[in-house]
Amino acid sequence: MAINNYSIDTRRTIDAEALFCFSHLRWDFVFQRPQHLMSRFAQDMPVFFIEEPHVLDEPPMLEVSERGENLYRCIPTIPPNTAPEVADNIIRGLVNGLVSKYRSRTYLNWFYSPMMVEWARDLRPAATVYDCMDELTGFRGAPPELRRREADLFDLADVVFTGGHSLYEAKRNAHRAVYEFPSSIDVAHFRGARSFNGKLPDQDGIARKRVGFAGVIDERLDIDLLSAIAELRPDMNFVMIGPVVKIDQNALPKRNNIHYLGARQYADLPNYMAGWDAAIMPFAMNEATKFISPTKTPEYLAAGLPVVSTPITDVVKPYGEMKLVEIASDPAAFVKGIDAAIEADAQARQRKVDSFLRHRSWDMTFKAMTDLIEPAIRRRKAPATKEVGAGAGYAAATT
Repeated sequence: MAINNYSIDTRRTIDAEALFCFSHLRWDFVFQRPQHLMSRFAQDMPVFFIEEPHVLDEPPMLEVSERGENLYRCIPTIPPNTAPEVADNIIRGLVNGLVSKYRSRTYLNWFYSPMMVEWARDLRPAATVYDCMDELTGFRGAPPELRRREADLFDLADVVFTGGHSLYEAKRNAHRAVYEFPSSIDVAHFRGARSFNGKLPDQDGIARKRVGFAGVIDERLDIDLLSAIAELRPDMNFVMIGPVVKIDQNALPKRNNIHYLGARQYADLPNYMAGWDAAIMPFAMNEATKFISPTKTPEYLAAGLPVVSTPITDVVKPYGEMKLVEIASDPAAFVKGIDAAIEADAQARQRKVDSFLRHRSWDMTFKAMTDLIEPAIRRRKAPATKEVGAGAGYAAATT
């Protein structure tokens, strides 16, 4: 089982020589929570980002490619028609080989997908982290064994992080050390939208008013709501940026004032947002959105945009309650919310936004997480030490 050959740096701050991240989200897909955090870990130690397998008609191997200094994307390949349990065994062997090859004696295991827990069954990490950013059982096509594997991961994990408050409430009793870390923000990056005056040929030809959405277009988006608000407001143009995943593109509403621009690089998103008059989050109210904490909420706000959203729990609290985001449940209320958001005092809103966002950043989240991981490593080294109880959330983790 071959593994590509790469040399790596060996730096560290916390007591680990490397980090092995198991993710259902691909590194090159959309730049979000895993990329923000793993990029920061890679400043201090080698990070191996292990993705779901590719199916190829060739011997199994692990494709390793560099994605930045100290950052390595790892994709297992398995033959066609491989049974799931056989695939797990193959990939477990490849992962064992990866750890052995790079002589990582003290390392962290970091999981985004419980389905990958079997791949690390033979490993002996300094600590195991489960960063539960979504309730994956609510997503379309979720494997039936996902709940059982998540229970196995709770047994293995030393620390559990959740991607929002509602998810924290759902998981807090499943493990002794659960901490809430809602969506953070690279404020400086998105604040660039406030001063961008460049040209974007694919957007500049779309007349204003422009109302935008940037994110994955999947079963979490209420396409009927999008169609209805576009019909109600033919004077507005709705700009949709992002890849279409797990839904039929032919099912998307087709109207003259809805414009699908496709995926764009994370670096370019503020430039597109600079040309919008408002941003929208027309999420469906379903099992896939029950526990989400959309990262785009603080991103839109940092970009200087008024925002309208359906009543997603982690948007209503705190953003709706603080009057930072308009909340609407039906098409009429949604378009009314867009008008109200655009007409509101932009300077007053921005002062509130900037004050709020000072307390949320990926750097702060990263530091708070590592502060919780270090004692978990020490507890592993000294099993007799009294264990710390469950966390009370992000505020407790950062004070």
